[in-house]
Amino acid sequence: MATEIIMPKLGLTMTEGTVYEWVKNEGDEVKKGDIVASINSEKLTADVDAPVDGTLIKIVVHEGEDAKCKDPIGYIGVTGEKVGEEEATAKVPAEAEAKDAKQDEQVQVNEQPVTVQQNNNDKGRVFVTPLARKIAAEKGFDYHQVKETGGNGRVTRRDVENYVPTQQPAGASIVTHATAGVGLTGMRQIIAQRMMSSLQNTAQVTLQLKADITNLMSFRKDLQQKVNRPLVDGQLSLTTLVTKAVILALKDTPEMNAWYHDGQYEKVTAVNIGMAVAVANGLVVPVVKSADSMTLTELGRSLNTVITDAREGTLGSSAYSDGTFTISNLGKSGVEYFTPVINQPEIGILGVGTLLKELALGDDDQIKQLLKLPLSLTFDHQIIDGAPAADFLAKIVSYLEDPYTLIL
Repeated sequence: MATEIIMPKLGLTMTEGTVYEWVKNEGDEVKKGDIVASINSEKLTADVDAPVDGTLIKIVVHEGEDAKCKDPIGYIGVTGEKVGEEEATAKVPAEAEAKDAKQDEQVQVNEQPVTVQQNNNDKGRVFVTPLARKIAAEKGFDYHQVKETGGNGRVTRRDVENYVPTQQPAGASIVTHATAGVGLTGMRQIIAQRMMSSLQNTAQVTLQLKADITNLMSFRKDLQQKVNRPLVDGQLSLTTLVTKAVILALKDTPEMNAWYHDGQYEKVTAVNIGMAVAVANGLVVPVVKSADSMTLTELGRSLNTVITDAREGTLGSSAYSDGTFTISNLGKSGVEYFTPVINQPEIGILGVGTLLKELALGDDDQIKQLLKLPLSLTFDHQIIDGAPAADFLAKIVSYLEDPYTLIL
């Protein structure tokens, strides 16, 4: 019996994904663990592995098409093996097809009629994926005119995005509606959709404070000199120390270590820290899970590993899910303060700025140099009010300014 290749669920809020590329073709022999396809979702392109040895006998969801999580996108079996019609044929539900029939002559955009080019190619019944139909409507295209490349003669999202209309009929009225990610592809489109969804579905407010980390930097130097072995695991990096301070503050403020999704607010026991990492094609957020149970050495090593692997594209898809709080560091870019966007379903994110040198008058009336670290906390005001959010940010600052508390 054929084995399904399913669309993986990479994150808590992921409901569907897009097949970005099939690495293997129908008829190819595959081994368990071989990469057979790549998908787009949750700000990244993730690989899908073959679950068993065998032959890729059927591709159900073609490049550019979408599938719900846990639905089959292909089948592995024995050469010549047949796959049941209900499993291998169109994913478009019967009710969606009925709706398509009504839209063949006219496409509605923003509840305004759009004049559609008649099909002069006499192609007959045209099958189109729901996403392709939506994009065609937004662009004012007649999907009958689009050259289909999908399985079973379907018009896919990629077909619509690559389509260039030859000529609009005189007097045609086209109304377009800008939708997040339209016109973009791959990771850039996923980022656009996720960022707009976050801004539209949360009440985001940003608070800012500077932490005096003069003592913290002295603490680092003193510890490095007193330890007999080289500290090469990142345990005393500024990123690790800031992350440790955030973890302690989250343990003190459990209402910040939570998810808000599908109308449900859920506190999470484990502290799973997401770290925003810039990659060649955009941005990803790998997660260090159960970070609250780690020593500084374990935390530093874990952060180094996920950041390095994320940049190299070798991190497994499961490492991008279940984050409870995210840190975004733009210090190397020279940015002081910024307004990071919440990574849903989390309810908070901390932005870390560049290290600043400031002069101050000491208690002895002498001028001294202080090292200050700008911090920007964005939180969802639906869940957290300004005062407790300010207290949470103040706790992070307090731990950074009293560095020995980070190792107690």
